[in-house]
Amino acid sequence: MFYGLTRADWNSPPIPLVRHPYGPFLPIKCAPGGRTCLPARGEKHVKRAKTMADSAVRVRIAPSPTGEPHVGTAYIALFNYLFAKKHGGTFILRIEDTDATRSTPEFEQKVLDALKWCGLEWSEGPDVGGPYGPYRQSDRKDIYLDYVRQIENNGHGFRCFCTPERLEQMREGQRAAGKQPKYDGHCLSLTAEEVTRRVDAGEPHVARMKIPTEGSCKFTDGVYGDVEIPWDSVDMQVLLKADGMPTYHMANVVDDYLMKITHVARGEEWLASVPKHILIYQYLGLTPPVFMHLSLMRNADKSKLSKRKNPTSISYYSALGYLPEALMNFLGLFFIQIAEGEELMTMAELAEKFDPDNLSKSGAIFDIQKLDWLNGRWIREKLSDDEFLGRVLAWASENDRLKQGLKLSQSRISKLGELPALADFLLKSDLGLEPAAFAKIKSSPEELVEIFNTVQPDLEKILEWNKETIEAELRAIADRMGKKLKVVLAPLFVAVSGSSRSLPLFDSMELLGRSVVRQRLKIAGQVAASMAGSGK
Repeated sequence: MFYGLTRADWNSPPIPLVRHPYGPFLPIKCAPGGRTCLPARGEKHVKRAKTMADSAVRVRIAPSPTGEPHVGTAYIALFNYLFAKKHGGTFILRIEDTDATRSTPEFEQKVLDALKWCGLEWSEGPDVGGPYGPYRQSDRKDIYLDYVRQIENNGHGFRCFCTPERLEQMREGQRAAGKQPKYDGHCLSLTAEEVTRRVDAGEPHVARMKIPTEGSCKFTDGVYGDVEIPWDSVDMQVLLKADGMPTYHMANVVDDYLMKITHVARGEEWLASVPKHILIYQYLGLTPPVFMHLSLMRNADKSKLSKRKNPTSISYYSALGYLPEALMNFLGLFFIQIAEGEELMTMAELAEKFDPDNLSKSGAIFDIQKLDWLNGRWIREKLSDDEFLGRVLAWASENDRLKQGLKLSQSRISKLGELPALADFLLKSDLGLEPAAFAKIKSSPEELVEIFNTVQPDLEKILEWNKETIEAELRAIADRMGKKLKVVLAPLFVAVSGSSRSLPLFDSMELLGRSVVRQRLKIAGQVAASMAGSGK
């Protein structure tokens, strides 16, 4: 068996492939040694697109449903959405769930909900269909093998039988020698007879692509201009995994080709992968799309925006009461040139002023103070009285937290006036947590730090966020730590609600949502660390 198919399936004739439907680009640049790379393109994006036989712009956002949707996803999605709007093109949503161990239906639904909350609409996608579906990679699994087979049959790919243990030893040795970890070509030397024998024996293996041994890949990026990457820094990428699923790189190229994507706009972290993608296009006899790599979103200190430092989930900003129009306004300002005083803009205005040919490479700074300022202006200047009331009610009812919070409160109060003190934490954006909040907790500051440092990463392992899974994980954490459950839960009550008297913890954590709980635990951990450091 090979990738879940019989050897006869693997050796059957490949499907016929056609050239890219958009025809050639401009003249091709060549790297040393005659290695062909991405066509040179010195003209602007729209002019380049119109050199194609079919000039219709088609762009996509292709998130992986492996966690809470990130504001970085909204940032890239907005660029593609505005690009399509600006040029009368088509904006497509594709779900890239090739990571079967981490992708879940819950996270996929969160992706859809988050992007819809942002006000983004797609013409084709897993929820609306379209002429080039399916739009979920796991539903396209049977498509990719023929393309991998073509690459191998043309001598550009090979079978790799290396075990995970051997690969890790190889990488450790390379790191120890100060070298870049990458595949060493061990299985390139296998004879056809040996490959056949090991395949027939059912030995697990993957398919890898070959990489040129000298020269470099030169290409023109829509943001970074002319780029050159040496081939000796490019890994022999796995194309098809042992479970039959393609890797991101293989599926990405095949899907972009089949869905007639004309422009690929994504984060700059993928810039180093362009040589692999160009080779796959070449190995299949296809023409690449236009590549545009956007600068990463960064914190004010220029560090990469990540959940370890700051809230990054779209759901966090929704839960705290940011308006989607304000968030899109804030992100859209990275893609336009405006004068001071023109910052408040609708989506239509952003599309009108959208300027993809003058993007900054210095990094998009996620300035939370500027977002707060824009959000305040949207609330005060863009909403009528009735719209404001409607937005507040909709926000308070998000995740059913208002209704469920009131239900949980009913048996715990004697007067309605006690409701705010008991349940206001469900609606607060900041608890204002201080060391005094932990005064009634018997654990030492050092033990509090231990609990928060353990609970935070372990809760991230929960795939489906609800009170049952939260309770099960917290009980398991207490067992692993060798502590009584109440010892672990007591500081969590304070971290989540700001008080040792509150609504039931597991229910509260479910209603607040993963992203808000993550941030509150992080802040509580910082408070506990300050207590331990000061000896309180």
